Formats: sequence, structure tokens, C-alpha cells
Amino acid sequence: MDITLTLSMVAVAWLVLRARYQRTHIALLGRHLAGLQLERHMETLTQGYTRAIHEQAEARQLQVLETFAQTERAVAAQAKSLADAMQKESAQAAGMGALSFCVPYIERFLPSATRDFRKLLRIHAAGLRHVVDNEDRWDPKSRAYHLAAELYLLQHSCHWFCKSRAIADARLKLRHQVDHRKVLDSVSAPTRSAYLQWLRSGDDRP
Repeated sequence: MDITLTLSMVAVAWLVLRARYQRTHIALLGRHLAGLQLERHMETLTQGYTRAIHEQAEARQLQVLETFAQTERAVAAQAKSLADAMQKESAQAAGMGALSFCVPYIERFLPSATRDFRKLLRIHAAGLRHVVDNEDRWDPKSRAYHLAAELYLLQHSCHWFCKSRAIADARLKLRHQVDHRKVLDSVSAPTRSAYLQWLRSGDDRP
């Protein structure tokens, strides 16, 4: 058989397998998000913070930010609900590749190159609660800045789980004009520390 044809067939098979694998992850996350309004709350906050920043008067900025208090509490509560629900999934189902590109079913044959999405969601839920409760006593604008970063990082993690790290990086840059490193530098210190530990953890799943 011609080598070009063989390679083409392998490439097609790989793409089909990757698409099936990604659909499984999308369906899993979608099932847990279905009963929540987390995505809508996240969109409301990220758009609202941007609007507040563009207000010329500082008094008006603070006034706009105050209107999101209820949504901020809701997003923290629902992030915890999502994290709690995902704990019911198996380690294999919640595995996500640490490589920049998607390797279908990598958690089955190379667990050391995977990370646990369940643990990552717990980090995000704790981080959002930390900032919403303003445990670091930031002023309103600083708090909104850090909370937006927490939301961007959560969104990045969901895209990573569903697609790949490279796609998550690209979507973050496209949607919010910021890269992953900047977002990680902008979240709260507890979130950043826990996230970096998770990233380095390897396969320590039960």
C-alpha cells in the first residue's frame, strides 16, 4: 500500500478517535452543568466588570460593581456544586492530558501524563469563594480584577478538559486578550499555589 495513503488513513483514524474522545468529555461536563446557571453567571460577571472598567468616573465604577454582589455569590456557590458533583465521577473519566495537545484516552496508557479534573474543580471552587468573601480585604476594583482572573482560569480549565490545553490557551487569548500566565499571576495566592501544585502533581489520583 502506498505510504501516503497509509499515513492518510492513520491521520483520519486519529482525528475520528480524538473527536469521539473530546465529545465524551464535553458530554460529561455538560451533564453536570445542565442543572446550573454557572456559565450564564460567569458571562454576566466578565462582561459586567469590563463595563465597569470603562466607566470614566470612579464613583460610577464602584456603583456598577456593587450590582453584581448577588451574581458573585451565586457563581461561587455553583462552582462548588459543580466540583461536588464531579467527585462522583471515576478518576479515569475525570482524567485530562497534561500535554498541550489532545492524546485520546491517555489516562488509560500513560497516567503519569494526566491530571485529575475533579481536583482542579475543587481548587477553582475554593478560589472563587476566597475572592467572593474578600478574605484578602481588597478594594472593590482590585477584588473584581482578581475575581475576573479566577473566572478566566476556570473557563480555561473547562476548555482544557473538553478539548486540549493548546485550544484552551487560544480561546483565552481570543476571548479575553490575555494569556494563561497573566491570568495565573492575577488569581489569588491560594488559587495560584494550589493550581501550580496540581499541575506538577502527576498521577496521584486514587
